[in-house]
Amino acid sequence: MTHKEDIQERLKKIQSEICTALENLDGKARFIEDKWTRAEGGGGISRIIQDGNLFEKGGVNFSAVYGTIPEFLKKELEGKSKSIDFLATGLSIVIHPQSPMVPIIHMNVRYFEIDDKIKWVGGGIDLTPHFVNEADACYFHTEIKKLCDTFSLNYYPEFSKNADDYFFIKHRNETRGIGGIFFDKLMESSGFNMAKLLDFITALAKLFAPVYSHLVEKNKNIPFGENEKKWQLIRRGRYVEFNLIYDRGTKFGLETNGRIESILMSLPKMASWLYDFVPEKNSEEEKTQAYLKKGINWLQAP
Repeated sequence: MTHKEDIQERLKKIQSEICTALENLDGKARFIEDKWTRAEGGGGISRIIQDGNLFEKGGVNFSAVYGTIPEFLKKELEGKSKSIDFLATGLSIVIHPQSPMVPIIHMNVRYFEIDDKIKWVGGGIDLTPHFVNEADACYFHTEIKKLCDTFSLNYYPEFSKNADDYFFIKHRNETRGIGGIFFDKLMESSGFNMAKLLDFITALAKLFAPVYSHLVEKNKNIPFGENEKKWQLIRRGRYVEFNLIYDRGTKFGLETNGRIESILMSLPKMASWLYDFVPEKNSEEEKTQAYLKKGINWLQAP
């Protein structure tokens, strides 16, 4: 079995496992499945959950697309390959909860191949709390570090810094949330072993359900009111800004004539942009705003 066949089978299996775990967690809503094809080659399986007890909107999407490489990638690969054909497969997840006390979560793992010669993996996982809880942030980062360390002690320090830099809303001068890990273009020519890289992204995908389930169960019953919902919609607005302006996956999907509904499943059902909103002094909103910066060591709760 080739690398591309192997990872596609793994990711489709994990997609089903994650959907089952989230349905059990929600207790009401069920994922709808939407299989789609891309005219230029390939397709995917989008699974969407909406209007549940716990989840307002979310998606667990698998895709495997191929065809002519987009222009923006040709420029990046200039001189490295004469091929114009590519294959990209991956699993992408975004969950927007009903409660503002439960964090938004995102995960993506992907495998990219050009002419069976240039191959790499990328992906990451990050957490966007509406209200930052230091203990939750410490738990999230500690679990990710444990997994990274089983593959390399260099992974977490490098990839967590990448996440700080990547999940950064430049025009706001703030991070999208509390980070996580982010990596891209890990390939054998840079000293990595592809079989181990596939095991790494598989393990990361499998980590999603238990880690997020813990955070949901811990926070789902915390009471909230109108002010907390107002702040949730503002924070969702920041999430939308990042995904539409900076997110590479969104750009790649749009540049390769991907399926719009699947690409934009990462956006929340509702969000807001209040003019010149400033959190009240000494409020939980102000506290969260102060944490939206790079370089925080979340392995030790402040």
